[in-house]
Amino acid sequence: MSITRIPKGYTSKLSLYETQEAIDLIKVHFSNHLKKALNLKRVSAPLFVLAGTGINDDLNGVERPVSFDLMETGQDAQVVQSLAKWKRLALWRYGFPLGEGLYTDMNAIRRDEELTNLHSVYVDQWDWEKVISEEQRSIPFLKETVRSIVGAIVDTLEDLRKVFPQIPTRLSRDVSFVTSQELEDLYPDMTPKERENAYLKKHPTTFVMQIGDVLKSGQKHDGRAPDYDDWALNGDIVFWSDLLERAFEVSSMGIRVDQDSLLSQLEKADCMERKDLPFHKALLSGVLPLSMGGGIGQSRLCMLLLGKAHIGEVQCGIWDDKTRDICEAAGITLL
Repeated sequence: MSITRIPKGYTSKLSLYETQEAIDLIKVHFSNHLKKALNLKRVSAPLFVLAGTGINDDLNGVERPVSFDLMETGQDAQVVQSLAKWKRLALWRYGFPLGEGLYTDMNAIRRDEELTNLHSVYVDQWDWEKVISEEQRSIPFLKETVRSIVGAIVDTLEDLRKVFPQIPTRLSRDVSFVTSQELEDLYPDMTPKERENAYLKKHPTTFVMQIGDVLKSGQKHDGRAPDYDDWALNGDIVFWSDLLERAFEVSSMGIRVDQDSLLSQLEKADCMERKDLPFHKALLSGVLPLSMGGGIGQSRLCMLLLGKAHIGEVQCGIWDDKTRDICEAAGITLL
């Protein structure tokens, strides 16, 4: 069921033509800022992977990947839902050294996604992954990396406003760090999303840490697959949107599992059978490097920086009748 809410009196500050120019500026400038900040090199990425290899991301474990058979080989393939595990394999296969990493354009189809102001069936991200040391598997290094990414985002906004000064968006470089358990302790009677909204009103640039494990209440803040992020060393970069009056997530990221945390999380998720899949075997045998990485939503970031009310204003998609009617009534053109 779609949920679309357009702020009263909303009008885009850019024409359709200007919007396309601004999207191009964001994608070029942010890519440059990101690769300099994290020491990354661009690589090509797959649109689909073979089923049964453990490479595709199962997200929260309930989403159905888009699958198809290959006539020539008889194998089944899946459109990627993210590149979280593929990137770590690529670091090893391409021979990336310690301290360097890759980034790529990730395009995915998530057919079970609810259609909202921020969600569509199509997902586009800057996906990145970097080789790190054992000593860097730490909260301080995670925070340092988050600050670098936030800096790249704010630098891109400053570049954008030089060309389009009418854009009203303002973002803070000052990052507040809070764990999902601290949010539950602060707001025990709220849902996870309500907690984020309450916290972000006071701390407009926040990294919500440690997502995936069960909280004291017995609930999770949000779902995370057990076989890429270390749930004790991950999180989401979230900004406050004055336009939508809500927390606005732009990135999910983290330090990746090592052998111990992989086995622990597979057990917690009741999916120990995955340890026999090719990806997991490579990780458990020590073949794959220690790494950290994440995804940064391209359409999400464009929407935030350009002050748009709906993600359909910055990406082409398929929308239900209700969404189209609401947007048309508000004078919004969906691409």
